Amino acid sequence: MRHHEHDDDPAHDDPAHDGAADDRSRGATAPTPCDVTFDVGPGEAVLLLGPSGCGKSTLALATNGLVPHVVGADLDGTVHVRGRSTADHDTPDLSRDVAMVFQDPDAQVVTGTLLDEVCFGPENLFAPVDDVLARAEDALRRVGLWDRRADDPVTLSGGGRQRLAIACALALGSPLLVLDEPTANLDPAGTEEVYAVLREVVSTGDRAVLLVEHDLDAAVSLVDRVVVLDAAGRLVLDGTTRDVLAGRADLLADLGVWLPTATLAALRLRDAGVGIDTSGGLPLTPAELAALLDAVAVLPDHGQPDVPPTTRDAGRAGGPTLVVEHLTFRRGRGRGATTVLHDVSLAVAPGELVAVVGSNGAGKTTLAQLAAGVLRAPRGSLDGSVRVAGLDPTRTDPRELAGHVGFVFQNPEHQLVTSRVDDELALGLRVRGVPDDEVEARVEDVLRRFGLTHLRDRHPFLLSGGQKRRLSVGTAIICRPDVLVLDEPTYGQDRERAAELLDLLTALHREGTAVVVVSHDMQLVAEHATRVVALAGGRVVADGTPSAVLADDAVLSACGLRVPALARATRGLVRHPAWRGVTRLVDLPVAAVARVPA
Repeated sequence: MRHHEHDDDPAHDDPAHDGAADDRSRGATAPTPCDVTFDVGPGEAVLLLGPSGCGKSTLALATNGLVPHVVGADLDGTVHVRGRSTADHDTPDLSRDVAMVFQDPDAQVVTGTLLDEVCFGPENLFAPVDDVLARAEDALRRVGLWDRRADDPVTLSGGGRQRLAIACALALGSPLLVLDEPTANLDPAGTEEVYAVLREVVSTGDRAVLLVEHDLDAAVSLVDRVVVLDAAGRLVLDGTTRDVLAGRADLLADLGVWLPTATLAALRLRDAGVGIDTSGGLPLTPAELAALLDAVAVLPDHGQPDVPPTTRDAGRAGGPTLVVEHLTFRRGRGRGATTVLHDVSLAVAPGELVAVVGSNGAGKTTLAQLAAGVLRAPRGSLDGSVRVAGLDPTRTDPRELAGHVGFVFQNPEHQLVTSRVDDELALGLRVRGVPDDEVEARVEDVLRRFGLTHLRDRHPFLLSGGQKRRLSVGTAIICRPDVLVLDEPTYGQDRERAAELLDLLTALHREGTAVVVVSHDMQLVAEHATRVVALAGGRVVADGTPSAVLADDAVLSACGLRVPALARATRGLVRHPAWRGVTRLVDLPVAAVARVPA
């Protein structure tokens, strides 16, 4: 990996000053990022945006010296933080000035309790004991974890561990807070809480935030500036949030990066010839989109709302492929046991794409792992049953089970085991004895579909976060299982790659694969699911079509969820009541040749 950073002013006094950034992974043919220069000043919140693989995470790692001191990389140019070059100071020293939240929260958990974890950073800065405890309590309260301060971090859900990582960063009190996809594992309510905390951080005027984020519907409420990298890792835009996201939305759409849902909807409507007035700029928020829509005298007809799968689809293979009946699961033993799932029942038929939604800790990932046979329940911890293609996952040989069910972990690194991308894809087929020529053909197909062909000989752990996610999905689908279970499949993906992945999942379920997706992305759920199963406290509280479940405010409230961004714009329309049920971008009018994909 090669990272070049350059700063013409080594005495620059901003919390971070990132200059000409060039970064090349070992074995890579081109540096990412490449020749990037920008500043982050006190009181600023700056969004770093760009396609998957452009070097956003690497650039973030350079701000606290992990690149080049810890991460194997060549660094040209400089990064200065409060006047100090990161090349001349190691990461522990720089932690006084830069606190970081990684993509994977597990990468920064080192102690046995939440309180100890949050105290760890300030203690290593030699802060007084009373100050350490005060910082830890304040940070844990801000992220809603104070009541669990004595718990072991491993007992937290993925979203809970992400909150813990954010608390650890806050407790350091560093002038610059760098966050890499901080809300990827958080439910919508948790995302709102995190952004409320970040707004408070920058409101004092003496601390700054550098943010890598794909949830722009949430991010626009925080960020002042947006810095955009292209696919080659070069800086192409640096300006105010409105100037970049609204003023240059067409360029961003061409780059395939995320845009706010309201902006995507306006681009789609504009391209379809709907007479919305964008002379004052494209909308960034649902409220702004609603105002534009209500200003139009007549809106054209929209698409049909989602409908449940047909009985023909449900009976394609003679009944459901995945059946969960009265499933209760307990973690731990004796008085300390915790019931994670309570009497859960559901069935998924061939041709369905079922989204499992709910707040952090609701049991979504546990349900998915039990259904796929990834989590083997200890004796006495499970009541009820799970059947996948007629097999009991708890008793079936894993090699046989892998031929029927594919699983994609929330953290892709948990399933990467070889030293080459193409070998990673081929492994499952070779274990099953698939002929070499068929293995080669399938691997080539998946490499092409997921944009990984040029990375075929790269070590999987040297890929970007988004590339690792695509590879992990590829390893699950290449064996063509009857059931495909994915935990947060769009995590770390740019908009273009996420759209490609979701289109592939749509094609798979229409061809007869039963697909189960765990997701906090309500717009994704609205757009692609045929059914939504909502969990709260380990119990199923709703099971129906997206339009029905996502319109039920009581269910959303119980599950810590929020109305999808597009629905927030349409459900309050005054002049166009027929549009109040529109929740999906695909239901909007579209041009004969659409320029902006949904």
